[in-house]
Amino acid sequence: MPAILEKTLCTVQGLLPQHLLTRLVHWLMRVETVWVKNTLIRTIGTLAGIDFEEAADPDPRNYKHFNAFFTRELKPGARPLDADPNALLSPCDGHISEWGAIKADRIYQAKGHDYTLQALLADDPACSALANGTFWTIYLSPRDYHRVHMPVAGDLLRMSYVPGDLYSVAPYTVRQVPGLFARNERVVSLFETALGPVALVLVGAMLVGSMSTVWAGMITPAKRRELTRSDYAPGQVSLARGAEMGRFNMGSTIVMALPPGALLSSQQDLPGAGEAVRMGQRLALLSPSGAA
Repeated sequence: MPAILEKTLCTVQGLLPQHLLTRLVHWLMRVETVWVKNTLIRTIGTLAGIDFEEAADPDPRNYKHFNAFFTRELKPGARPLDADPNALLSPCDGHISEWGAIKADRIYQAKGHDYTLQALLADDPACSALANGTFWTIYLSPRDYHRVHMPVAGDLLRMSYVPGDLYSVAPYTVRQVPGLFARNERVVSLFETALGPVALVLVGAMLVGSMSTVWAGMITPAKRRELTRSDYAPGQVSLARGAEMGRFNMGSTIVMALPPGALLSSQQDLPGAGEAVRMGQRLALLSPSGAA
């Protein structure tokens, strides 16, 4: 797509009532009228190329509404976890937009654009511990499995709802909107792990009707768009490696940040930017002291 067209589309997005449109989608995705929800599931599922046979229940007629289908459970074994206990797991299905070193406190977004840990995590106290660590940005398209799982075992330290815009997170928007992932509405979860603190950030987007976590339920759409932060006692929410931690409605993006020293220094044949990954697939090997 020509750059001028990308910029024009992003400008139009900025003028749209992003939150209103997203609330309308949130309502539509939960319509229980049989013919409406069946039509939505079949039409969007076919256009997006969703594999119905992966679902624990492959019959679209058995879902209460479109969102129940979209956040569907998969058949046992559909997403096996890497057997190596030193493997860092992909938390979701999707394509790796970028991954690499956090340079001081800066995370690479796209050519000409980066953003800070402080902006992404809304000045969470864990920012200093994650500086000079490693990040992954993974884009989930509508065809992907939309539950998010733990890349390593961990205890929840803190969850923050961070209000913001709702630009699309499609590749062209990533190229054109400065600081996109630190600008959009998001849910930030900080876990204490054998590696140290690990951040999992669910980034909202236009028409992403909701984001939820297994411990707090639905977080967005938020009743009040203001920063909220909840602290958790040690062991209050403990999640195993590969356990579900949250869900998206429609496509969006995950940003994951690990502290310095979490990974083995020399690794080969790792999935890179632009490659498709599945939940449970190996992203990298952890240093033995950080294996979970």
